[in-house]
Amino acid sequence: MTCATLDSRFHTSLFFKCENFQKVGAFKSRGAVNAVYSIDELESQKGVATHSSGNHAQALARAALLRNIPAYIVMPENAPKVKVEAVKGYGGKITFCKPTLQSREDTIKVVMAETGAMEVHPYDNYTIIAGQATAAKEMLEDTGELDLILCPVGGGGLLAGTALSAHYFGKNTMVIACEPLGADDACRSFKAGKIIPSVDPKTIADGLLTSLGKRNFPIIQKHVKDIVTVSEEAIIEAMRLVYERMKLVIEPSSAVVLAAIIESKVQVEGKRVGLILSGGNVDLKNLPF
Repeated sequence: MTCATLDSRFHTSLFFKCENFQKVGAFKSRGAVNAVYSIDELESQKGVATHSSGNHAQALARAALLRNIPAYIVMPENAPKVKVEAVKGYGGKITFCKPTLQSREDTIKVVMAETGAMEVHPYDNYTIIAGQATAAKEMLEDTGELDLILCPVGGGGLLAGTALSAHYFGKNTMVIACEPLGADDACRSFKAGKIIPSVDPKTIADGLLTSLGKRNFPIIQKHVKDIVTVSEEAIIEAMRLVYERMKLVIEPSSAVVLAAIIESKVQVEGKRVGLILSGGNVDLKNLPF
């Protein structure tokens, strides 16, 4: 989608890839479906497993339902009720655990030992990365040449896939990642040349809290031009602009890409710029504006 008001304000041509319209309301469906359909027939019968409290849990449960195999989802006991219900609605078999990473990892080991299911990590998995890459691939096919693609970064699956698509299908298309200043582990990792874990992140963009994966980090190092950070105020302003001007329901994590333009962290004047709106799963009773 495009928006003449935003193009005029920033003296650029912006193209928004609307993953808020994707199944389960986020880009996560792409990777989950690709991962589930990449498992051979014999292995697939025992099902797939993951630990997630968010969009990946729903996406994997739906993908497994499409292939008619079991999905075992480990969720923290404080996971939002709406997300628990969504996983159940797709037929996912939920095991609850304490809301710590250690508890998640311990619980999924038990579940996998009992069921023989294969773990599908939300972002540290090559078939997931390849699936997420299709968003930027489609955007390049639909818009023609782009000078730049702006992409949110949390765990790095979408960013790694986007960078690969830009490299293989774009023509000198540069990728810049955007993340909240209060959860800037990807930016610090990128500059340090090693993964710096996310510790106690504080941001309204709750989809961007995780640390980078060891499989996607080398791809990001090789093919991403830069990672910039944005303020909470800019995220809220960007989110509101998209609601008011484009009439699109997006979550805060999606808004970081436009926030980077608002704060002039990325120079876009006179360029053709793709922005990936990563999802639209937002609590409408708890909007930040």
